[in-house]
Amino acid sequence: MDLSSPDFQNNGTIPSEFTCDGKKYNPNLEIKNVPPGAKSLVLIVDDPDAPGKTFVHWLVFNIAPTTIKIAKNSIPGKEGINDGRKRGYFPPAPPSGTHRYFFKLYALDAELNLPDGVTKDKLEIAMQGHVIGKAELIGLYKRSG
Repeated sequence: MDLSSPDFQNNGTIPSEFTCDGKKYNPNLEIKNVPPGAKSLVLIVDDPDAPGKTFVHWLVFNIAPTTIKIAKNSIPGKEGINDGRKRGYFPPAPPSGTHRYFFKLYALDAELNLPDGVTKDKLEIAMQGHVIGKAELIGLYKRSG
């Protein structure tokens, strides 16, 4: 399975449009080679460089396995709660230095029976034993000034 973005390369800089310094939109994402047998996709976006703990920026689950593009400023599935305590995309806003933002896509052999607003911990527990593919895209961001 492959995950890419027309907006930035893997390990490249995320344009400010998709951060706290811009329009705060989620970036465009492109999905290829979803494994046969996938019943749903899960997207977890997090920042392991955040102070104190890995900061969850976006949780989306029960994305249709036929999805080939997640458009900017979209909601492609059910959303969990981010570490800003809201559903939706929480844009990169590193307090200092360059942070890495991991866009992790999982193919599952099932849909998840979870409510909107689920936490990352509960989402990951529900995913156990169902992951049949994974792809990752890393974006970097450092605030100017």
